[in-house]
Amino acid sequence: MEKKRVVVKIGSSSLTNSKGEIDYEKFTDHIQALAKLRADGHEIVLVSSGAVAAGFTKLGYPSRPVTLKGKQAAAAVGQTLLIQSYMEYLSNFEIIPAQILLTRNDFSKRDRYRNAYSTLTELLERGIVPIINENDTVSVEELTFGDNDMLSALVSGLVHAEQLIILTDINGLYDDNPRSNPNAKKFDFLNEVTDDMLAVAGGAGSSVGTGGMLSKLIAAKTALSLGVRVFIGHGQGELKLVDILEGNGDGTYIGSDELQTVNSNKQWIALHSAVSGQIYVDQGAEDALLFNGKSLLPAGIYHVEGSFEKGEVVEVYGPSGLLGKGEVLFSNEELSKMMGKRTGELENCTAVAVIHRDKWVKV
Repeated sequence: MEKKRVVVKIGSSSLTNSKGEIDYEKFTDHIQALAKLRADGHEIVLVSSGAVAAGFTKLGYPSRPVTLKGKQAAAAVGQTLLIQSYMEYLSNFEIIPAQILLTRNDFSKRDRYRNAYSTLTELLERGIVPIINENDTVSVEELTFGDNDMLSALVSGLVHAEQLIILTDINGLYDDNPRSNPNAKKFDFLNEVTDDMLAVAGGAGSSVGTGGMLSKLIAAKTALSLGVRVFIGHGQGELKLVDILEGNGDGTYIGSDELQTVNSNKQWIALHSAVSGQIYVDQGAEDALLFNGKSLLPAGIYHVEGSFEKGEVVEVYGPSGLLGKGEVLFSNEELSKMMGKRTGELENCTAVAVIHRDKWVKV
């Protein structure tokens, strides 16, 4: 089998027992499967939940805390327990893990985003298994990923993985909740995630986790947009991850072989960048951007809003509405003097494109 770069996400319910403690029978099963995948030559990035769930009982909480300070305190204790267990168990297979804790800031700031990519790439090239979790101890609501399903999707795009495997306690996606409806139909394969699927999906599926099937579908939709195929399901034994890669997993496969990888710069523009302004274009410019793979030129622009500098990201609107986002090569002041003019009419202009096609992403 072709060697692949794989992101594996393990949820809290797949790691812990009902009391919130690490379930070492489940844990050992995951470790053996990860080790087998590594032994077959695949590169692995692990996104592991479980810090809050593993830590809250040590603090004397009878159940998962609901306050921010309670969650953060539990994460501080639980993350230590979690990584300690990973180090101990992976060492039996001579695998060295590396702990990486991320927040939204690490994606929204361009230099930190690039640094995260460089660090993860270096670790993988040296045979290390990065173990990633959200930095729950210091995160505040506006800087969180929402859940580790979304974090795993963004990480899979960041490292240009071929496959994202989301392990959960339900064997895939259904057209209804299989726990309450025994006649619910399971999907073995989906080409895409539609808005109708998102509307049908329910809430959280576990008392110790934060992500239900809705969050997994949203994460899958994001991963697909970044060119990464997704599996959602479960399994047992050391071959479960190998079986999933070979197409024999117990769950739902999402995405086709025709998915195209999205480069890091376009990923950052599409999902993580702050919008500094708006540019409005005519029908000709809209067609050039959407259908002809062209850069945005000044001639097609008729209105500019906001204050922005060269290198910042703006939204582009056409007659059809929001078309996409891109990194501008001119400030709003420069652009207001250039818009509507053709190349021959521009003075002292060394670059014609306002947004180069390599720094443009469609919605």
